[in-house]
Amino acid sequence: MKVDHIAIAVKSISQSGSIFEKILNIAAYKEELLETEKVKTSFYKAGETKVELIEPTSADSPISKFLEKKGEGLHHIAFEVSDIKAEMERLKNEGFTLLNEEPKKGADNKLICFLHPKGTNGVLVELCQSI
Repeated sequence: MKVDHIAIAVKSISQSGSIFEKILNIAAYKEELLETEKVKTSFYKAGETKVELIEPTSADSPISKFLEKKGEGLHHIAFEVSDIKAEMERLKNEGFTLLNEEPKKGADNKLICFLHPKGTNGVLVELCQSI
């Protein structure tokens, strides 16, 4: 496993993107609309790790709810795995609660699964595998 990306929930990618472009001294390499998750994403490469900005596209998006409850900031950390199904099974056997029973398509050409933050010291953890 390695850290694939760190995701930050934002109200506006256009406003927050300019902040991260200044910090990282680079432009976003990719923007993507994920209609199934009701979010727009923007990715920045920071060495081996990516920074993902996540903006809700509707009021009933999980990110909208997150922003209402916690405000802008760290949303999750994602670890890249080579076999997401095997890792899901391993972690389930270790006692972790998965937020989805099957991997689903996520941004940046990945299959994804989330671990419930109650079992990970309050941090939402994402597993991701390149498709």
